[in-house]
Amino acid sequence: MDIERSVTVGHPVDRVFAYLSDFTNTTEWDPGTVRTERVAGEGGVGTRYHNVSKFLGRETQLDYLVVECVPGERFALRGENATVVAKDTMTFVRTVTGSGATLGEGTTVTYRADFEFKGLAKFIAPLFAPAFKKLGDEAEQGMRDALGRLG
Repeated sequence: MDIERSVTVGHPVDRVFAYLSDFTNTTEWDPGTVRTERVAGEGGVGTRYHNVSKFLGRETQLDYLVVECVPGERFALRGENATVVAKDTMTFVRTVTGSGATLGEGTTVTYRADFEFKGLAKFIAPLFAPAFKKLGDEAEQGMRDALGRLG
């Protein structure tokens, strides 16, 4: 099961990367997130986060580890609990926005979340496809809104 969405905003890649690579900000852009706290590290590889999210009316908890952090290019985490392993990857590409006098630097972020279910959950996971699509759509809009407010 995977979700992939792209968002383009009119802000420099450094600012967008700084915001999204602070995974505690998921509370501002991911509508499923109840809370995310950094439990160890300074934000780079090896940093650990604890995430509580709501999915299909139930709270679930994941412990995330930053597995890749290339400033301005790529940020990836691996989350796990008893029923799922999640790999979240964000890639960042500098873009040009506007034209003429309003020409500026922008960023396209591609967010990909891959879910590998464990045990009995892997057999019922296909039933969750519509809920995952909705989750992806809401996260895309939430990211677009939050990045638009960076100012």
